[in-house]
Amino acid sequence: QVRLVESGGGLVQAGGSLRLTCVASGRTISGYHMGWYRQAPGKEREFVARSWSSVNAYYADSVKGRFTISRDNAKNTVYLHMSSLEPEDTAVYYCNTNSGGIAYWGQGTQVTVSS
Repeated sequence: QVRLVESGGGLVQAGGSLRLTCVASGRTISGYHMGWYRQAPGKEREFVARSWSSVNAYYADSVKGRFTISRDNAKNTVYLHMSSLEPEDTAVYYCNTNSGGIAYWGQGTQVTVSS
């Protein structure tokens, strides 16, 4: 059983920065894909970023150049560094991984960007 716990969300002005944290337990993150998704009110959950190693990652076009996903395998933790935030980035952000054919999600952390 994999458990993911996100934190770090909050209210920030447009142009500001936040760092989200996802702590995993029940399985190592080393060698596994770890991702971030988000869901805005009235919209479907959408992909934000994913990494499968300390140097390999890919991003949604909407966040490329502004967001960076990173990981600390020793702490079993994944981060999402968000900068140049825009009101359109307002959403609940979820951490995700897959194990044994099962998708695991955290409870989410709210990010609100004011204009």
